[in-house]
Amino acid sequence: MKKIIITALSIITLISCQSDDQYEDKNIDPKNPTEVSSEFLFNAATKSLFDQMTSTNVNTNIFRMLGQHWTETTYVDEANYDFNTRNIPQNHWREMYTDVLFDLADAKTNNDNDTNPLLSAETRKTKNAQIEILSIYAWAQMVETFGNIPYTQAMNPDQYVLPVYDDAATIYGDLLARLAVAIPNVTNSGFGSADKIYSGDAAKWKKFGNSLMLRMGLRVADVPALAAKSTAAIQAAVAGGVFTSNADNAALAYSNATPNTNPVWVDLVQSGRSDFVIANTLVDKMNALNDPRRPFYFDQNKGVGVYEGGPYGDNNAFSSYTHVSARVIDPTNPASLIDYSEVCFYLADAAERSISGTPALAPGFYNAGITASFDYWAAPNVATYLLNPDVNYTTAPGTWKVKIGNQLWLAMYNRGYEAWTAWRTYDIPGFNLPAISEDPVPTRYTYPINEQNLNKVNYTAAAAAIGGDTQTTKVFWDKF
Repeated sequence: MKKIIITALSIITLISCQSDDQYEDKNIDPKNPTEVSSEFLFNAATKSLFDQMTSTNVNTNIFRMLGQHWTETTYVDEANYDFNTRNIPQNHWREMYTDVLFDLADAKTNNDNDTNPLLSAETRKTKNAQIEILSIYAWAQMVETFGNIPYTQAMNPDQYVLPVYDDAATIYGDLLARLAVAIPNVTNSGFGSADKIYSGDAAKWKKFGNSLMLRMGLRVADVPALAAKSTAAIQAAVAGGVFTSNADNAALAYSNATPNTNPVWVDLVQSGRSDFVIANTLVDKMNALNDPRRPFYFDQNKGVGVYEGGPYGDNNAFSSYTHVSARVIDPTNPASLIDYSEVCFYLADAAERSISGTPALAPGFYNAGITASFDYWAAPNVATYLLNPDVNYTTAPGTWKVKIGNQLWLAMYNRGYEAWTAWRTYDIPGFNLPAISEDPVPTRYTYPINEQNLNKVNYTAAAAAIGGDTQTTKVFWDKF
């Protein structure tokens, strides 16, 4: 059954879930598996995960600012890296554990206990594999965000009220092993039409799993203790088949009808908010490259072809700087957990390392990554852009990591977590210090305040193990 990870969270009033007959029904008892199907729980977790990673509500998700794609107008605490006034790490922690990981765990339990005689062993196995792939995505995101986290004891709150924190590198290695087991178990449609990502397309689920394994393998490619597992994961992912077009993207389609609209529309349009403008960090970079994606990423409130980003972290007048585009705030705009463009850049990275292919293949993958981004945004003139000496793989300045890092960061627009993580991975591009606090760019979320207060012994041990619970402590894979 759905549990709360620790006593600290049990005293918090959980944010009520919006509901309709597609995703949630508040009148269903989640403790009774005869009333809650695995499909219902899988759907609830899927929507919670996509919403959490896509939202721009500053109480729960400030990744677009950590990646310096957006900055704020009136309320600028978050752009100046104040995590605690709004309890942002705590809200993210709670959402990912409670409404994603526990719902997925309950979905597996109910699938295992399903006595429907029409449920075949193959379908049961495929459903569990789909649950596992999403769970691994969520676990990996938590490790990449916080470092050491509760893992082995986290999903058994009856026995472990205050769970210990596991070593992040050890968790990551286990997740790679779990993913390698899960992917081959997708053999039929599984959740079928109840699957809102791929509608039961087994081939695409396998590509999703392999693409996730490629990404995770590259994350830890420089970690000595995980070098062998990294290489094996990357090679297995490529051999198994990763994304080959934007049609493969792990995406959730939103609708015009609430509560199934894109959360950015909810946060900005439905709420009538004017809280964000595009950051100068991004606009200046794209202006310098004369990037044709600008009118698709941004609106043109500064005049046709004129884009001016707000100074990062400053009090920016909404009317004075470039805004997000109409597509980004469209209620039906899909959200992605991983897409073809980023997969191409990972393949370029793997080729440069001679883990999968050779460095001679890297330019082709790099060009494919840029082209995939242009195609996704329906931007023209990609061929001309690729000939720009500052873009062309042969002539662009810097090492291969600089070239890949810059273009991956640009392609991850509207996917703030991956933009921030591209910067953490490749240490590029150069970010601005926020205008008011001038604090350094965070490299992780700090642990929730409730953990510090109510799981103090385990929190203290975890903080010491990672080198201090600060915003600039680097997670294990970011240290090399």
